[in-house]
Amino acid sequence: MNNKNKSLFKMIMPWLVVLLLLSSLIPLLNQGRSTEVNYTEFVRILDQEKIEEMKVMPSAYITSVEGKYKKTENGKESVYTFKTIVPKTDEETNSLMQLLEDKNIKVQVVDEQSANLLRNTLLGMLPYVLLIGAMFFVIRSIGGGGGGANAKAFEFGNSRAKLEKDSKTRFSDVAGADEEKEELTELVEFLKNPRKFVNMGAKIPRGVLLVGPPGTGKTLLARAVAGEANVDFYSISGSEFVEMFVGVGAGRVRDMFKKAKQNAPCIIFIDEIDAVGRQRGSGIGGGHDEREQTLNQLLVEMDGFSGNEGIIILAATNRADVLDPALLRPGRFDRQIQVANPDKKARTEILKVHARNKHFAPDVNFENVAQRTPGFSGAELSNVLNEAALLAVRLGHQLITMEDIDEAIDRVIGGPAKKSRKYTEKERKLVAYHEAGHAIIGLTLEAANKVQKVTIVPRGQAGGYNLMTPKEETYFQTKSQLMASITGYMGGRVAEEVFFGDVTSGAHNDIEQATRLARLMVTELGMSDLGPIKYASGEDAVFLGRDYTSTSNTHSGQIAFEIDQQVRKIIDECYSQCTEIIKQQKDKLELIAQALLEHETLNGEQIESLYQTGQMLEVHDGQIKEEDNHEQTPPTMGVDASDDLLDEMK
Repeated sequence: MNNKNKSLFKMIMPWLVVLLLLSSLIPLLNQGRSTEVNYTEFVRILDQEKIEEMKVMPSAYITSVEGKYKKTENGKESVYTFKTIVPKTDEETNSLMQLLEDKNIKVQVVDEQSANLLRNTLLGMLPYVLLIGAMFFVIRSIGGGGGGANAKAFEFGNSRAKLEKDSKTRFSDVAGADEEKEELTELVEFLKNPRKFVNMGAKIPRGVLLVGPPGTGKTLLARAVAGEANVDFYSISGSEFVEMFVGVGAGRVRDMFKKAKQNAPCIIFIDEIDAVGRQRGSGIGGGHDEREQTLNQLLVEMDGFSGNEGIIILAATNRADVLDPALLRPGRFDRQIQVANPDKKARTEILKVHARNKHFAPDVNFENVAQRTPGFSGAELSNVLNEAALLAVRLGHQLITMEDIDEAIDRVIGGPAKKSRKYTEKERKLVAYHEAGHAIIGLTLEAANKVQKVTIVPRGQAGGYNLMTPKEETYFQTKSQLMASITGYMGGRVAEEVFFGDVTSGAHNDIEQATRLARLMVTELGMSDLGPIKYASGEDAVFLGRDYTSTSNTHSGQIAFEIDQQVRKIIDECYSQCTEIIKQQKDKLELIAQALLEHETLNGEQIESLYQTGQMLEVHDGQIKEEDNHEQTPPTMGVDASDDLLDEMK
């Protein structure tokens, strides 16, 4: 049943209920009514039947006479009722009473209005009941048609914050964020024992802003604070404040803080606060009345409650640069915590947490997996292991292998492999040598990134795929590292030229990335003969809270010409170096290319083995072997188990 049919059913259902109630009342109203007879038949019944009961009900113009008698037919006794009407005149009334007296029948005189009191009362109340029911139905239809119980007409301005009690999340469930947890531990201590801070004269931050890319665990950290402190947790998204009606968002803010104060100590968590907290009066078109009123009310509420009320505001955003300055000042969001993407060590810890209750082959090394996933967030790492488990089940493996994890990483980066896309033999060979060219640069150049995986299976728009990651993760990159990266981008193009004497369009993305990196070195990093000067134009997004009138950096046409010359110089230098390396390592490149043509996919260990020894490295097939059991039956890789296995492998 679709939504339209459901709405129609909800509209018709109340009226069906009313009709059923009326139909059930009709028999009650008609109960006891008699069969009406004429006066002649009435006299005959009085003469021939034994009357048991007789009622006379005088009214304004007529007199109703009702009676009851028993009659035996075919050995079965039945009760019959009858009724007749006599005009209310003195003559007719006296004649009737004389007739009943002659027949020696006891008569009960009843007031008609008293006899029909219940029926008259019900019939009189029925229109009012129907009117009230119709009004109630209309109000519910208007208020509840848009989104369930929380969208009622009289609750439109109520807070949409969801209350969560007894949160089970703890800091132990958040891996790879030691500094962030240390900053938030103060909040837990304050919520548990605020007196300790008050006695010292310290004021705990009223608001803490968690800033970081999507999927880094900002919401998880907020839940962990509530779980560790064992307090109520109110969560709401910034977009849930804003409505088309001006003033509704401000009302929801007031209601949210009112409820929070009633349940203090507690935590209010506002996710994606930039939806309501953007800078006021900036960008094209100025401000938005409803959003600005909501923001103003949020500012007032955050400034209005005292520090010892036990309410702490946690908010999350990945666009802190567009937030209003009044929201970030001390006294509102006193503290900003940067929740960045995890480094290699943090990724290893996150993988161990998400590896609980999963079964892994002995050659799975989470440090290697972390090495192959630079820039991955915690959510992406969780997705990688989940995809690997799904792949293992699909392929009938009893254990999750490194091949399953490699494929899962590729799926997260570029989507599923398009094995149905068929190459010609020449295209397949071109792709193999192209990807081997990238790999050989990474294996040869000291400053180049390390090759983690090479495949000629198409993914997305790419005919092949080459995963290269830094040997060590650093905060800065030297000029030699950037030059080596550009040289690595040129590897595929040069390999095509050296081995086939021709070039293809397959290097389109490589050229784009190399040019972007070279221009960045010249215009922003000062790594050219032009010196340490920033030449790039400012690019402010006016729709994200930037002023339309902001000025951008410009430069002359002569400087633009010199920038292009320096970019070309860097690209030419890297291209020449790449050509020299590939010609020197021609035999090893061909060996890797032939292995790719045979196996289609090679991981980092296999490529390293081919480069060093010329032999392929065997991988685990995903089935449990006798030597794998050791002490685990079956091998359950939780956090402790994975640590033990890593120690054994070392």
